[in-house]
Parts: sequence; structure tokens; C-alpha cells
Amino acid sequence: MRTKIEEKFSNFFEIWMSKLEEYVQHHLTLKKENKSADEEVHFVPLVNKLTQHHKDYYTAKWACASEDVLAFFTPVWLSPLENAYLWITGWKPSMIFRLVDSLRKGQVPGATSLADLSEEQVKKIEGLRSRIRVDEEKVEREMERQQVAMADRKMVELARLVSLTKNGEHLAAASSSQINGLVEMAIKELLAGLEKVMKMADCVRLKTLKGVLDVLNPMQSADFLASSSVLQIQMRK
Repeated sequence: MRTKIEEKFSNFFEIWMSKLEEYVQHHLTLKKENKSADEEVHFVPLVNKLTQHHKDYYTAKWACASEDVLAFFTPVWLSPLENAYLWITGWKPSMIFRLVDSLRKGQVPGATSLADLSEEQVKKIEGLRSRIRVDEEKVEREMERQQVAMADRKMVELARLVSLTKNGEHLAAASSSQINGLVEMAIKELLAGLEKVMKMADCVRLKTLKGVLDVLNPMQSADFLASSSVLQIQMRK
């Protein structure tokens, strides 16, 4: 049985993915019609639409996560394969740089514009790669802190009190209702911590996306976004 948020975001995600496929098809059409570098201006509207499409995803995600953040740590709208490759509710930012490397080496058909990256562009992307790795490590440390917090003294004591209450033992220090209140408060703190880590990870993802696009020209940006979209679409299929 799916929760209300799982159902809501599942519907959103299906529509979002369908639109993503439409943008990929549009990219193929543009590539056939505009083969000259002088015509790269024709790719600007598509890049803007794809960028906004990704922003819309995170806007919807954050709105739903404020009601049920756990849904995004075990997303029912993704396949087991997609779930296996998740990094804190989404794609790992450093994966983008591996994709850029593949595009530069011509290992992805239809994305030849990235084979022509200038020395200055390569230098900027490498600098971004280093900064993003530092950001990833910060997120991972915060996630570890949240996970370890499950075993701190307060949580262990609370678990003991709940266990005693369920076993019918009399507790002088706190009533059953007080313990329930403490449990509810503790769970809220845990969920707030997970939401914080999720948003930290999402911010690194968006920072990576923006950072790469800032380095590329319109045609390169369109090829890059289309290639990353195809990867996501085909993994899902």
C-alpha cells in the first residue's frame, strides 16, 4: 500500500520522465537540422527548457519531502536497479564528470560537440570536479552523523523505556503518554535530519549541473543534457 506522498510523486515522476523523453527527441531533431557550429543559438531554448525541467523536479521533490521524507530514501517509483545506484535520494554528482569524460572521448554517439572542448573548458571542469568531491564528502559525513545518532545515549534510553512500557512494567519516572510524546519528538528530529541531508545532496547535484553548463556552449550543453537524459531513461527501461 502506497502512502499519499508516494502516490502523488509517482504520478508526477511518470509525467516528468515522459516530458524528458520529448526533450530528447527534440534534441535529435535539432541536431539533424543544425549541423553547423554557427547555428548553436538554436539550442538555447532547449537548454533552458531542460534546465527548468530539472529545477521543477527538485521543487516538487522538496515539497513532497516536507510531508514524507522517508519516501525519497526508499522510492517506490524507481526500479530496483535505479534504487541500487542512488546516492542519498538521487544521482551522485561526480557521476556527471565521468559522463563528460565519455562524451569527450566520443564514446557516446550523437554528442560530438563535447569532443571539441577547449583547454580552458577542460581546466574549469577539472576545477569543478575537485570542488564537488569536497562537497560530496561533506554530505557523506553529515549522513554518517545522522546514522550514528541512532545509537546515542538518548535514543538507547528511549528505546529501553518503550520496551518496558510494552512489557507492562510500571514506570515511576514517566507515564506511557509522556513516553509516546518523547518518541514522537525523537522521530521528528530524525526525519528533520534526513531531510537536511537530502537537501544538502540535492544542492550539490544542482551546483554540479549548473557548474558544467556554465562552462559549455549552447550546443555542448544540449548534447550533455540529452546524453544524461538518455542514460536516465534507458536505465529506467
